[in-house]
Amino acid sequence: MTRYFEVTRQIAIDAGHRIPDHASKCRHLHGHRYVIEATCRSISGELHASGEEAGMVLDFGFLKEEMMAVVDAPCDHGLILSLHDTEILALFAPESADATAWQRQLANSVRAQGFAETDETRLGQKLYVIAFPPTAECLARHWFERLGPCVAARSRGLAALVKVTVWETPNCSAEFG
Repeated sequence: MTRYFEVTRQIAIDAGHRIPDHASKCRHLHGHRYVIEATCRSISGELHASGEEAGMVLDFGFLKEEMMAVVDAPCDHGLILSLHDTEILALFAPESADATAWQRQLANSVRAQGFAETDETRLGQKLYVIAFPPTAECLARHWFERLGPCVAARSRGLAALVKVTVWETPNCSAEFG
């Protein structure tokens, strides 16, 4: 049996979303207190041998910094919306902008980097726009893909991100890894 070390860090954010094609109440704009967990594993089964991370897979503080940059900063107290939710996005186009051109800019950003983040919106609303429905499952995969390279870099190749869990409510979670 292979043995290995794993560490998990958890953060929480408050964000709104909607699943426009959902047949029940989730099609309405609503919010959650999301809890996001990132689990990392020592690739070789070893811990850092020296330095400030001696005896660790990855410093919890380093993992928190990456999670705060990738998840918290762009999403906390904002709206997470699908690029295809054009009716809701149109509501947030700045008054001085052409709504179609503004949404085209968001689409270009999503194509280029997998997401768009902006607060240059009507009312200054913070938006995080993705190419897929903002379900817990899809967010778990998205944040896994964004955090994975950060974990590899911060651990100097010793650790790998093995899963991201997104708790949408205290009773419901989705996991990708």
